[in-house]
Formats: sequence, C-alpha cells, structure tokens
Amino acid sequence: MYVINKSRHSAYLLHAHIVFVTKYRRNVLGDLHLDAFKTSAAEVCAEFDAELRECDGESDHVHLLIEYNPKVQLTKLVNSLKAVTSRRLRNQFTDLRAAYDKPVLWSRSYFVGSCGGAPLEVVAQYVRNQRG
Repeated sequence: MYVINKSRHSAYLLHAHIVFVTKYRRNVLGDLHLDAFKTSAAEVCAEFDAELRECDGESDHVHLLIEYNPKVQLTKLVNSLKAVTSRRLRNQFTDLRAAYDKPVLWSRSYFVGSCGGAPLEVVAQYVRNQRG
C-alpha cells in the first residue's frame, strides 16, 4: 500500500513505468550489470526527489517503476537516468565498452507510462457521475 504524499498545496501519488532498451537491442546485460544499474538509477532518482520502487530487466532492456512528485519533469529524469547509468556502467564494465564502437549503451528511444491508482475506467466513471 502506498501513502499519498502531501506538499503545501497538493496531494499526489505519481508512478511511472519506464523501459530502456540497449542500442541495437544487443544482449549485453547480465546480473552484475543489472545490479549496478539498479544502484545508479536509485541514486539518480534520489537526486530528483524521486524513489526507485522496482527495477529489473533482461539482457537487452530494463524496467523501472519510479514514484515521483509533481515538480519532476519526466523527460529530464529519463535523460539523466540514461546518461548517468550508461556512463557509470561503461566505466565499470569493460565488456560494455567493447560491445559498441561509440560511447553508448541505450537506444535513443524509451517507453514511459503512468501507472498506479484506480483503473482508468473506474476514474472515468467517477468523473462522469459527479453531478449525482
């Protein structure tokens, strides 16, 4: 169960599901890489006043579930996550450096979806029935 966060003028509970894919969808990530990714991603989230709730992946992609506040710009968080994790993982693991000719790890594209709370149909029905 999640706690609704409160600030001076708002109450919020925001979660995002984010997916990064390796460049050219190469199978370069192992358990050690994923563990290091999780550590780095948690640090980046903390800098944005966000929390990495879950993180896992496979050899060619990673999934993150992040809880964040309304002040966070998701595009800036995503860009920082991609840049910092790519740099740190490539510096820590020589096999990742050898996998690409250029200093890259992630594809330029990514997925982000909002999640949490009630299903959309329940919210839509609640909004439709406001006049009683």
